[in-house]
Amino acid sequence: MCEIAPDDVPWEGQVARAREWFEPHLERIYAAAQVRAGDLLQLERIAQQFASRERFLSELALDPPQATSDLAGPPLLDEDFLILSTVHSAKGQEWDCVYVLNMADGSFPSDFSTGHAEQIEEERRLLYVAMTRAQNSLHLIAPLRYYIAQPPRHSDAHVYGARSRFISRSVLAHLDQITWPASGSTSVEHAVDSPRVDVAGKLRGLWA
Repeated sequence: MCEIAPDDVPWEGQVARAREWFEPHLERIYAAAQVRAGDLLQLERIAQQFASRERFLSELALDPPQATSDLAGPPLLDEDFLILSTVHSAKGQEWDCVYVLNMADGSFPSDFSTGHAEQIEEERRLLYVAMTRAQNSLHLIAPLRYYIAQPPRHSDAHVYGARSRFISRSVLAHLDQITWPASGSTSVEHAVDSPRVDVAGKLRGLWA
């Protein structure tokens, strides 16, 4: 501490010096000493990205790690979880399967960005970021209709959505288009086989 505490000591290498002093004590203090040593090495690498000790400690205080690393254990059922992320937060991340929602004009590109060509291009770059987060499976969800908020009772009032202009015909040629529910599904077949309802007769009966 005496070596790295003075203000005139260069910031570079201070975390490494602290790590080198602390590493011999890991075996005595912690059961998983190897894991802790890896944490310290990672902390040293992160510290190299900052220009000063003050900046490094400030960022560490504002965005601390949630837990220490550890060796992988047996998989658990609750490890199968869903991550919700904005496109901006997804930068630098990768997942096995990615679903991009609302692939419609107004969302991609945002209706706040359609007034200028530069902003539309920025929206295109954001979509590229979202689509390239997938390692194995990518799903682009384009809603066919949007239901109107607070419609009259028993109403299914809706408007149709326009597919994103970024999903052009040339892009569609590289995608598998699937409509839900899939054609020939059980629910559709059941609806076809159901008996017909005399709507006109029921309406006349209401006025009888």
